Amino acid sequence: MEELIQQIVSKTGISESNARSAIETVANFLKTKLPAPLAGQVDAALGSAGGALGNVDLGNIGSSIGGLFGKK
Repeated sequence: MEELIQQIVSKTGISESNARSAIETVANFLKTKLPAPLAGQVDAALGSAGGALGNVDLGNIGSSIGGLFGKK
């Protein structure tokens, strides 16, 4: 998540604490809107297990999200 925070800070000029707050707000919003299996991946993706995206395989998440909106 630290890498993501730094990217937001450098691209927007907001403080680190504001960037962290924004990320947490978006993550919490996504967790309430996504199905449970995907919602659990939000924390994993933003976790400290390896930077902004952690060690999550995002390959299948895109197709899963597409399925939510009727795409195959």
